[in-house]
Amino acid sequence: MSHKALFEGLIVDEAEHAVTVTLVGNEACYVVDDAGFMRHIPAEDVDRQVLKIMTDQVRGHEDILAEQTSKMLGQEDIFSRAILENQLKNIDDQIEQVLQTGIPEEGRAYMGMMGFKVVINVHGEVIRFDQPGSESDPDDE
Repeated sequence: MSHKALFEGLIVDEAEHAVTVTLVGNEACYVVDDAGFMRHIPAEDVDRQVLKIMTDQVRGHEDILAEQTSKMLGQEDIFSRAILENQLKNIDDQIEQVLQTGIPEEGRAYMGMMGFKVVINVHGEVIRFDQPGSESDPDDE
């Protein structure tokens, strides 16, 4: 199965123009307009950068995230919390599955409504990552 563009509709270029998605063979690519030259950047390359930023933000906070998630789900028992915390600690195992299955269109729409946005340059490098409630610059690490 080929990689899907995980963040389709959520990625813009440095000028804040929407980045489109197209297939080159069976490979999904984000298309960035570079002064009239349409650069095709493999979606998997960009998506892995975004997922790394997201997983880096989770690391070290698994216990707090598990606690808050279990409260939101109304599953505050110790077993549910332990399962959630274990999933968060093993998040790298989930990445390959997400890369293959993608994010449902409804999920991407919700992310966009909440303010999630990724800004890439013409080389496909993530230069800014906006998400609800925070501002992030990948160079701030």
